[in-house]
Amino acid sequence: MSACEVSVRQAFVVIVIIVMTQSIHCVSMKKPNFIFMLMDDMGWGDLGVFGEPSMETPNLDQMAKEGMLFTDFYSANPLCSPSRAALLTGRLPIRNGFYTSNYHGHNGYTPQNIVGGIADTEILIPELLKHAGYTNKLVGKWHLGHLPQYLPLKHGFDEWFGSPNCHFGPYDDKTTPNIPVYNNSEMVGRYYENFAIDRKKHLSNMTQLYIQEAIKFIKRMTANEQPFFLYWAPDATHAPVYSSLTFKGKSRRGPYGDAVMELDFGVGAILKELKALGLDKNTLVLFSSDNGAAEVDTAFNDGSNGPFLCGKQTTFEGGIREPTIAWGPSFVSPGKVSHQVGSLMDWFSTALELGGVKVPDERVIDGMSLTSVLAGGPEFDRPIFHYRGNTLFAVRYGLHKAHYWTWTNSWKEYNSVCV
Repeated sequence: MSACEVSVRQAFVVIVIIVMTQSIHCVSMKKPNFIFMLMDDMGWGDLGVFGEPSMETPNLDQMAKEGMLFTDFYSANPLCSPSRAALLTGRLPIRNGFYTSNYHGHNGYTPQNIVGGIADTEILIPELLKHAGYTNKLVGKWHLGHLPQYLPLKHGFDEWFGSPNCHFGPYDDKTTPNIPVYNNSEMVGRYYENFAIDRKKHLSNMTQLYIQEAIKFIKRMTANEQPFFLYWAPDATHAPVYSSLTFKGKSRRGPYGDAVMELDFGVGAILKELKALGLDKNTLVLFSSDNGAAEVDTAFNDGSNGPFLCGKQTTFEGGIREPTIAWGPSFVSPGKVSHQVGSLMDWFSTALELGGVKVPDERVIDGMSLTSVLAGGPEFDRPIFHYRGNTLFAVRYGLHKAHYWTWTNSWKEYNSVCV
């Protein structure tokens, strides 16, 4: 081989190496996608992997097997809307203003009745991700204000399909309209009037629509090579529970179990789509619930808080310890069970770190990044503060919990919830 041929060959090898290096660099620099799956009033004990004897959540159990199961993970509040505000801002409700203080220790279901909605001064995770090139979509329940100025598209979301509030009813009083359903900024109907199959039997296709909306969005973002944040927040396990005809009567747990089975199916469908599109290696999926299961009806309509005391509305473990799973091969050490004490607010800081987005430093952020824990790193001690309204009720630190208010020294409300 001549010196000239050697020189050409060496040059070719160098070019190949440069191209390969640049290609690897592009892959490594590609922004990760994020999917927050937040259930509504689902309890710690509702998943088979947490010991539910019916074992009717095969997809969530498989998600835990492939990802990381958190046993000591908490909501930021024992009620729906303050918890959701905390998830999206990374801040306790007492800081982000989404709480009520109309009487001592009380925190109503809808603080927007008092404050109107999430404040413009709060910075939500979709707003931060949007500035970093992400497209953001909410599928499901918003619950942070129903007036136009408070709706999702005003707070960083590019798209929305769902409702601004809970699906009350079904109403027998036809003069009282049910909660509206929106497609972006356009109202497209109402829960029971337009989307119910049989309102008296609690049959609705809403969960199926939420599954379809999520998958369509993921496909579209993939085709456009666009990083995305999907906040998937179905509400089928919030009373009155509902499911579609395919799942009605299939669970051994009654109507609530039917709803859980359908949500489990939805989780499986979304993860399957990520794998089919090759997005599983670049997507972090986080599953949890906004607060513990309600305990106000019969066993066939209630969720399970497992071995924990009480449920929704309380800062006992049953009201705030949530079923939590992290999934994503590039970010999560698979097959692990973590006892890290965490909070929904941590997902705010975790996603921003992985997305290379600066966490706001002009305000207090209560969430902490768990990226090292997800990767299999050591767990750490940190306090978790639990409020109702403007009152500190409990603190968890390590293996200990100080509970300052209980039903024995609070008010009648606890007696009805915890008996």
